[in-house]
Amino acid sequence: MRVLLTAVVLSAGAMLAQPVPAADVAAGETKFKQLCGTCHGPTGKGDGPASAALNPQPRDLSSAEWQNEVDDAHIRTVIADGGAAVGLSPIMTAFGHALSDEDLDNLVAYIRSLDD
Repeated sequence: MRVLLTAVVLSAGAMLAQPVPAADVAAGETKFKQLCGTCHGPTGKGDGPASAALNPQPRDLSSAEWQNEVDDAHIRTVIADGGAAVGLSPIMTAFGHALSDEDLDNLVAYIRSLDD
């Protein structure tokens, strides 16, 4: 029994030691342009073609000040659950139903790459 328990513990430790794949910024950019660019613009400045008709205006995601104020979990929540989920505008659509965890990670990585 002791040998079996040791094997299980070692096996679990080996699983934890596996490297986590890095997010794919290029894939995030592609998904961003498909889903977010209409409002936030292709480079996240809040200047997409639909932005003129929106009140409030879409956030400038490239703002260094904003980038420093939020963590990745916040960005991920807004993308997945929409603006209303975090007290922001309900105009910000929830995309969680259409995105995988990998897509969300990639989008967050792309948004982080926009920092001025």
